[in-house]
Amino acid sequence: MDKTQKYKDITKRYILFLIGLFIASMGVAFSTKAGLGTSPVASVPYSVSLVSSIFSFGGWLNLLSVIQIAIQIMVLKGKCNYVEIFIQTVLAFIYGYLTNFSCYLIRNLSADTYIIQFVYMLAGCFILAFGIWIQLKGNVAMLPGEAMNRAISKVSGRRYENIKIFFDVLYIALSAVICLVFIGKLEGVREGSIIAAVLVGNIIKLYEMIFKNIKQKHKN
Repeated sequence: MDKTQKYKDITKRYILFLIGLFIASMGVAFSTKAGLGTSPVASVPYSVSLVSSIFSFGGWLNLLSVIQIAIQIMVLKGKCNYVEIFIQTVLAFIYGYLTNFSCYLIRNLSADTYIIQFVYMLAGCFILAFGIWIQLKGNVAMLPGEAMNRAISKVSGRRYENIKIFFDVLYIALSAVICLVFIGKLEGVREGSIIAAVLVGNIIKLYEMIFKNIKQKHKN
Protein backbone atom coordinates (compact mmCIF):
# COMPACT_ATOMS: atom_id res chain seq x y z
CA MET A 1 0.00 0.00 0.00
CA ASP A 2 1.53 3.34 -1.08
CA LYS A 3 1.50 6.48 1.05
CA THR A 4 -1.46 8.04 -0.81
CA GLN A 5 -3.60 4.94 -0.41
CA LYS A 6 -2.56 4.61 3.24
CA TYR A 7 -3.53 8.24 3.87
CA LYS A 8 -6.92 7.69 2.22
CA ASP A 9 -7.49 4.55 4.30
CA ILE A 10 -6.66 6.34 7.56
CA THR A 11 -8.90 9.28 6.57
CA LYS A 12 -11.81 6.93 5.87
CA ARG A 13 -11.28 5.19 9.20
CA TYR A 14 -11.33 8.47 11.14
CA ILE A 15 -14.44 9.63 9.29
CA LEU A 16 -16.11 6.32 10.21
CA PHE A 17 -14.98 6.77 13.82
CA LEU A 18 -16.36 10.33 14.04
CA ILE A 19 -19.68 9.13 12.61
CA GLY A 20 -19.74 6.45 15.30
CA LEU A 21 -18.89 9.04 17.93
CA PHE A 22 -21.82 11.23 16.89
CA ILE A 23 -24.21 8.27 16.82
CA ALA A 24 -23.04 7.25 20.30
CA SER A 25 -23.68 10.79 21.53
CA MET A 26 -27.23 10.53 20.18
CA GLY A 27 -27.65 7.34 22.19
CA VAL A 28 -26.57 9.15 25.35
CA ALA A 29 -28.96 12.00 24.50
CA PHE A 30 -31.93 9.61 24.23
CA SER A 31 -30.92 7.90 27.47
CA THR A 32 -30.77 11.30 29.17
CA LYS A 33 -34.15 12.30 27.70
CA ALA A 34 -35.65 9.09 29.11
CA GLY A 35 -34.77 10.15 32.65
CA LEU A 36 -34.48 6.58 33.89
CA GLY A 37 -30.90 6.82 35.12
CA THR A 38 -27.51 7.94 33.86
CA SER A 39 -25.42 5.78 31.55
CA PRO A 40 -23.15 3.27 33.34
CA VAL A 41 -19.87 5.06 32.56
CA ALA A 42 -21.28 8.40 33.76
CA SER A 43 -22.89 7.00 36.91
CA VAL A 44 -19.77 7.02 39.12
CA PRO A 45 -18.70 10.63 38.27
CA TYR A 46 -22.29 11.77 38.73
CA SER A 47 -22.58 10.07 42.13
CA VAL A 48 -19.23 11.45 43.32
CA SER A 49 -20.24 14.97 42.21
CA LEU A 50 -23.23 14.72 44.55
CA VAL A 51 -21.06 14.08 47.60
CA SER A 52 -18.00 16.18 46.73
CA SER A 53 -17.82 19.69 45.31
CA ILE A 54 -14.09 19.56 44.57
CA PHE A 55 -14.95 19.07 40.89
CA SER A 56 -18.13 19.44 38.86
CA PHE A 57 -19.79 16.42 37.23
CA GLY A 58 -17.77 17.14 34.08
CA GLY A 59 -14.59 17.44 36.12
CA TRP A 60 -15.10 14.04 37.75
CA LEU A 61 -15.93 12.59 34.33
CA ASN A 62 -12.62 13.91 33.00
CA LEU A 63 -10.82 12.43 36.02
CA LEU A 64 -12.39 9.04 35.25
CA SER A 65 -11.08 9.39 31.68
CA VAL A 66 -7.58 10.01 33.06
CA ILE A 67 -7.87 6.86 35.23
CA GLN A 68 -9.07 4.84 32.22
CA ILE A 69 -6.13 6.10 30.15
CA ALA A 70 -3.71 5.21 32.98
CA ILE A 71 -5.13 1.67 33.10
CA GLN A 72 -4.59 1.34 29.34
CA ILE A 73 -0.94 2.35 29.69
CA MET A 74 -0.43 -0.17 32.51
CA VAL A 75 -2.20 -2.98 30.65
CA LEU A 76 -0.55 -2.44 27.25
CA LYS A 77 2.87 -1.53 28.69
CA GLY A 78 5.41 -1.20 25.83
CA LYS A 79 2.69 -1.69 23.19
CA CYS A 80 0.87 1.49 24.19
CA ASN A 81 0.35 3.99 21.35
CA TYR A 82 0.87 7.41 22.95
CA VAL A 83 -0.36 9.25 19.86
CA GLU A 84 -3.66 7.42 20.27
CA ILE A 85 -3.66 8.29 23.98
CA PHE A 86 -3.37 11.97 23.06
CA ILE A 87 -6.16 11.61 20.50
CA GLN A 88 -8.36 9.91 23.12
CA THR A 89 -7.89 12.88 25.44
CA VAL A 90 -8.96 15.31 22.71
CA LEU A 91 -11.89 13.11 21.68
CA ALA A 92 -13.15 12.95 25.26
CA PHE A 93 -13.78 16.71 25.10
CA ILE A 94 -15.22 16.54 21.55
CA TYR A 95 -17.60 13.83 22.71
CA GLY A 96 -18.87 16.13 25.45
CA TYR A 97 -19.72 18.83 22.92
CA LEU A 98 -21.34 16.30 20.58
CA THR A 99 -23.48 15.01 23.45
CA ASN A 100 -24.65 18.55 24.24
CA PHE A 101 -25.45 19.07 20.54
CA SER A 102 -27.36 15.77 20.37
CA CYS A 103 -29.39 16.73 23.43
CA TYR A 104 -30.18 20.02 21.69
CA LEU A 105 -31.38 18.17 18.56
CA ILE A 106 -33.99 16.18 20.49
CA ARG A 107 -34.87 18.94 22.97
CA ASN A 108 -38.47 19.17 21.72
CA LEU A 109 -39.23 15.47 22.22
CA SER A 110 -41.48 14.87 25.20
CA ALA A 111 -41.30 12.03 27.71
CA ASP A 112 -44.61 12.46 29.50
CA THR A 113 -45.33 8.83 30.29
CA TYR A 114 -43.27 5.96 31.63
CA ILE A 115 -43.84 3.97 28.42
CA ILE A 116 -42.34 6.77 26.32
CA GLN A 117 -39.44 7.06 28.79
CA PHE A 118 -38.82 3.32 28.50
CA VAL A 119 -38.93 3.47 24.68
CA TYR A 120 -36.40 6.34 24.70
CA MET A 121 -34.20 4.37 27.07
CA LEU A 122 -34.24 1.30 24.79
CA ALA A 123 -33.64 3.48 21.74
CA GLY A 124 -30.69 5.03 23.54
CA CYS A 125 -29.20 1.59 24.22
CA PHE A 126 -29.50 0.46 20.58
CA ILE A 127 -28.19 3.77 19.21
CA LEU A 128 -25.29 3.91 21.68
CA ALA A 129 -24.33 0.30 20.92
CA PHE A 130 -24.42 1.02 17.17
CA GLY A 131 -22.19 4.05 17.63
CA ILE A 132 -19.66 2.06 19.66
CA TRP A 133 -19.74 -0.78 17.11
CA ILE A 134 -18.99 1.68 14.28
CA GLN A 135 -16.10 3.11 16.31
CA LEU A 136 -14.71 -0.42 16.65
CA LYS A 137 -14.97 -0.90 12.88
CA GLY A 138 -13.10 2.36 12.34
CA ASN A 139 -10.25 0.75 14.30
CA VAL A 140 -8.40 3.99 14.98
CA ALA A 141 -8.93 5.80 18.29
CA MET A 142 -11.68 5.35 20.85
CA LEU A 143 -12.97 7.18 23.89
CA PRO A 144 -10.92 6.36 27.01
CA GLY A 145 -13.53 4.04 28.55
CA GLU A 146 -14.07 1.97 25.41
CA ALA A 147 -10.33 1.99 24.61
CA MET A 148 -9.62 0.65 28.11
CA ASN A 149 -12.10 -2.17 27.51
CA ARG A 150 -10.44 -2.93 24.16
CA ALA A 151 -6.96 -2.96 25.71
CA ILE A 152 -8.02 -5.41 28.44
CA SER A 153 -9.76 -7.52 25.80
CA LYS A 154 -6.58 -7.74 23.69
CA VAL A 155 -4.34 -8.65 26.61
CA SER A 156 -6.74 -11.08 28.31
CA GLY A 157 -8.08 -12.69 25.14
CA ARG A 158 -11.65 -12.19 26.33
CA ARG A 159 -14.33 -10.73 24.09
CA TYR A 160 -14.59 -6.95 24.09
CA GLU A 161 -18.36 -7.08 24.64
CA ASN A 162 -17.95 -9.20 27.79
CA ILE A 163 -15.32 -6.81 29.18
CA LYS A 164 -17.67 -3.90 28.54
CA ILE A 165 -20.58 -5.61 30.30
CA PHE A 166 -18.34 -6.34 33.31
CA PHE A 167 -17.20 -2.72 33.68
CA ASP A 168 -20.67 -1.28 33.03
CA VAL A 169 -22.08 -3.42 35.84
CA LEU A 170 -19.10 -2.47 38.03
CA TYR A 171 -19.73 1.26 37.43
CA ILE A 172 -23.39 0.88 38.39
CA ALA A 173 -22.52 -1.09 41.53
CA LEU A 174 -19.88 1.46 42.63
CA SER A 175 -22.29 4.31 41.98
CA ALA A 176 -25.00 2.62 44.05
CA VAL A 177 -22.59 2.03 46.95
CA ILE A 178 -21.39 5.65 46.90
CA CYS A 179 -24.94 6.99 46.93
CA LEU A 180 -26.20 4.65 49.64
CA VAL A 181 -23.18 5.23 51.92
CA PHE A 182 -22.91 9.02 51.59
CA ILE A 183 -26.44 10.12 50.65
CA GLY A 184 -28.60 7.32 51.97
CA LYS A 185 -30.52 6.85 48.71
CA LEU A 186 -29.93 6.11 45.04
CA GLU A 187 -29.38 9.14 42.83
CA GLY A 188 -28.87 8.92 39.07
CA VAL A 189 -29.00 5.11 39.17
CA ARG A 190 -32.31 3.65 38.15
CA GLU A 191 -33.63 0.75 36.12
CA GLY A 192 -32.39 2.37 32.92
CA SER A 193 -28.80 2.35 34.20
CA ILE A 194 -28.98 -1.35 35.09
CA ILE A 195 -30.65 -2.30 31.80
CA ALA A 196 -28.05 -0.31 29.82
CA ALA A 197 -25.20 -1.97 31.74
CA VAL A 198 -26.39 -5.41 30.64
CA LEU A 199 -27.93 -4.57 27.27
CA VAL A 200 -25.44 -2.38 25.37
CA GLY A 201 -22.61 -4.94 25.28
CA ASN A 202 -25.00 -7.67 24.14
CA ILE A 203 -26.44 -5.43 21.42
CA ILE A 204 -22.90 -4.84 20.12
CA LYS A 205 -22.57 -8.64 19.92
CA LEU A 206 -25.83 -8.72 17.93
CA TYR A 207 -24.61 -6.06 15.46
CA GLU A 208 -21.34 -7.94 14.96
CA MET A 209 -23.19 -11.21 14.35
CA ILE A 210 -25.49 -9.56 11.79
CA PHE A 211 -22.47 -7.95 10.08
CA LYS A 212 -20.61 -11.26 9.85
CA ASN A 213 -23.70 -13.02 8.46
CA ILE A 214 -24.19 -10.36 5.78
CA LYS A 215 -20.47 -10.46 4.93
CA GLN A 216 -20.57 -14.25 4.66
CA LYS A 217 -23.60 -14.13 2.33
CA HIS A 218 -21.80 -11.69 0.03
CA LYS A 219 -18.80 -14.04 -0.14
CA ASN A 220 -21.07 -16.91 -1.13
